[in-house]
Amino acid sequence: MPKTEKSAPGGISKREAAEAALEAPVVVEVRDVEKTFRIPDHRVDSIKERAVHPFRKQNYRELKALDGISFDVHQGEFFGIVGLNGSGKSTLLKILGSIYRADGGSIRVAGRIAPFIELGVGFNPEMTAYENVVLNAVMLGLSRSEAEARVQSAIEFAGLEEFADLKLKNYSSGMMVRLAFSVMVEAQADIMLVDEVLAVGDAAFQQKCEDVFHDLRAAGKTIILVTHDMNSIEKFCHRAMMIHDGKVSILGTPEEVSEWYMRANFVDRDWKPGFHPGSAEEGDDAYVVDSWIEVPGGGRVENVQEGTAFTINTVVEGIREMPDPVLTFGVADENGVHVFYYEGRLSEAGVPTLAPGERVQVTATVDNLLSPGRYYLSTRGFRDGSTKDMRMQAVRITDFVVFGTAVGAGMVSLVSDVEVTRPGTDPEA
Repeated sequence: MPKTEKSAPGGISKREAAEAALEAPVVVEVRDVEKTFRIPDHRVDSIKERAVHPFRKQNYRELKALDGISFDVHQGEFFGIVGLNGSGKSTLLKILGSIYRADGGSIRVAGRIAPFIELGVGFNPEMTAYENVVLNAVMLGLSRSEAEARVQSAIEFAGLEEFADLKLKNYSSGMMVRLAFSVMVEAQADIMLVDEVLAVGDAAFQQKCEDVFHDLRAAGKTIILVTHDMNSIEKFCHRAMMIHDGKVSILGTPEEVSEWYMRANFVDRDWKPGFHPGSAEEGDDAYVVDSWIEVPGGGRVENVQEGTAFTINTVVEGIREMPDPVLTFGVADENGVHVFYYEGRLSEAGVPTLAPGERVQVTATVDNLLSPGRYYLSTRGFRDGSTKDMRMQAVRITDFVVFGTAVGAGMVSLVSDVEVTRPGTDPEA
C-alpha cells in the first residue's frame, strides 16, 4: 500500500490541487498518435551470412507500439504514465522528446522540453563530466554562457566534484545517472520528461530525486513521469494514465490508475476499478471473506469515538497455494490520502503456506489517534515473503467513522500534552 502523501502546497487537498491543475492552459496536446515498428523475422548478424545469401528476401512483421493515443497535459501538472512492459509508454515518451517520429496523429507542445529518458543518452564517453554538462545543457536549450555558468552547480548537485575532470567512460552507472539528472534539473525547461529515474541509483540519490520532485511540483513545473513505481504515481502526480497494447486503458486519478495497474499485472486485463470482497477475481490466490471493526467489550461497530482504541479484523481464504504469504493493509480517508499502514506475515503465526480453502484472520490493534471523519480499509496479498509478487487486492473492503469534537484539527492527533510558561520561569515553581 502506498505511503502517506503530503498535502499539496498551500494546505489544499490533493484533489483540490488536481482540479486547479486542470484549469491551467494545455501545454502538451497529443491526438491520435500512432507508431509502428518493422521487425525482421530473420536477423542477419554477420557480413559472411549476408555474402552467402545476397538475394535472400527479408520478411518483416509489424509491431503496433502506439495505436491512437490522445491526452492533454496542463501547465504545472505532474502527469504520470504507467503500463506493463512492452505497452508503449517509453515509445510515447521518446516521441514527445523528438527522439522518435510518430507515424500518425499530432503533438503540440508549448514550451521547451528537457528529456531525461535513457541513461547516458547524449553523453560522450570520451569527454569529461564538465564538458558533458556544458554539451547537454546547450542541447537542452541553454546558451553556451548559461551552460557554463551552471556547470559547477550541476556537478555539486550530483556529488561529483572530485570526478569533474574524469572521462565518462570511467564513470559507474550510478555516477552517470546522477550527472544526467542534475543536468535536467539545471536546464530548468518548461516541460520535463522523466523515465524511471527513481528506480536508478542508491537510496540517498533516490531520496534526493524525491526532494527535487517535491520542489518542482510546489514550483508549478510541468512534469511527465513514466514509471512502474505506484508509490511515486500516488505521491507526486495530479493525474495519471495507463497504456496497454498501445492504447489508453484508463486516465484518471493516481489512485484509480494505481489500482488498475496493480491488478493488470496478475489478473484479467478487462478488470474495472471497484473490486469488493465476497468473491474472488480471476487469477487471485486468495480473497477477503470478512472484515470488521471491533471495540473492547462492544463487539462489531461502525463508529468509534475519538481516542478510543479499537481493532481491525480481516479474514482471508486461500484459493491456490500461496507460499510465505504477506498481507498488507492501508487505511485512507475520504480523499484517498493514506493515513497508516500495517502488515501481517503469516509465517510468524505458523502458516508458512496458505493452502486452498484455509482461512486466516489478521487482527490489528489501533491506538486511536485519528481525527473525526470516515476512513476506508484496503488490503493486498503477496507471496514469497516480499511485497513484490502481488496475488490479491481488495479496495475499500470496509469503512468506519471516528466521531468527536476535534473536527478540522488535522488528520491525526499526536500531541499528548501542551504546557504554557513564561520565558525564564521554572515550570515546577
